This record gives sequence, structure tokens and C-alpha cells, in this order.
Amino acid sequence: MKIKYFAWVRERVGKTEETLEPPADIRTVGELIGWLAGRGDGYAYAFEVPGVIRAAIDQTHVKPEASIAGAHEVALFPPMTGG
Repeated sequence: MKIKYFAWVRERVGKTEETLEPPADIRTVGELIGWLAGRGDGYAYAFEVPGVIRAAIDQTHVKPEASIAGAHEVALFPPMTGG
């Protein structure tokens, strides 16, 4: 699946996107974020407070407990502010 990173998540990871195949036991967005955090220092920094990370699966906003089964793309980004 394609993982896309936005804003400071992208800056901390050091990539705009990548194609990954998470282990079979990674079933939700929250688990995916936890798995990504273990991939290195930049990932750990990006996902050090996983509760603030927002996600979209195939361009639809989802909660951390959303299943990633069948997802083609998961976008991860920090909270947005308006104004």
C-alpha cells in the first residue's frame, strides 16, 4: 500500500510517500502508525504522539481504529488549524 506523509509528518519522516507492505498482524490505522514508529528515528519522531496524527484511507478521513484491509493508500498528517 502507498503511505503518504504530509506537513511536519513528511518533514520528520523525510519522505513524501512510500510503498510498504505492513505485517499481516497490522490491521488498523492505529496499529499502522505504531508499526511505522518503529522503523527508525525519523518515524519515531513523527509518530511520538500518535493520538494527534490524522489519517485518510483512499482519500476518506478515518479514525485510528479503522481497518486498513484493502486500502490502496493511507495518508497521515498532523492536525490542521483553520483561520
